[in-house]
Amino acid sequence: MPDVHIGKPMALSGHCLCGGVRFRTVGLVRTSGHCHCESCRRAASSPVTTFFTVSREATELGGESLSFYASSPGVRRGFCGTCGSPMSFETERRPDDIDLYVASLDAGLSVPIREHWHWDERVDWLTIVDDLPKSEGGA
Repeated sequence: MPDVHIGKPMALSGHCLCGGVRFRTVGLVRTSGHCHCESCRRAASSPVTTFFTVSREATELGGESLSFYASSPGVRRGFCGTCGSPMSFETERRPDDIDLYVASLDAGLSVPIREHWHWDERVDWLTIVDDLPKSEGGA
C-alpha cells in the first residue's frame, strides 16, 4: 500500500461497490476528515463519513451509472445509480474542490485523517477517542 500524505502529489483511484462509477485524481490531497453532519450521515447511512479533498480540475469522476443529487442549495452529491454507493461531495462554497470517500479508494487507505467536521452534530451513541481537531462547522 502506498504511503499517502497530505500535501504530497499523488495519483489515487477508486470505485463504487459494483464498479460502475470510478474516479481518478492526480495532485495534492488538500485535506481529509471525518464528517459528522446529519446530511452526510443520511447520505451514507453511517454515523460518520470520511472524505479526502482534491482539486476538481485534476479529478475524473464518471461512469454510466453516475448520478447526482442536490442535497441542499449549492451542494451536489455523486453516487452510483446502480449500487447506490456514495462517491462525491461538491459545494459552491469551495468551487475548486471535490470531496471523495476514503473508503472507496482502490489502494491507499492510509490517507491520514486530519480532523473532524461538524463535531456538534455527531451521534451521541458512538464514542470517538482521538487527538484530531474537532470543528463545529465543515471544511
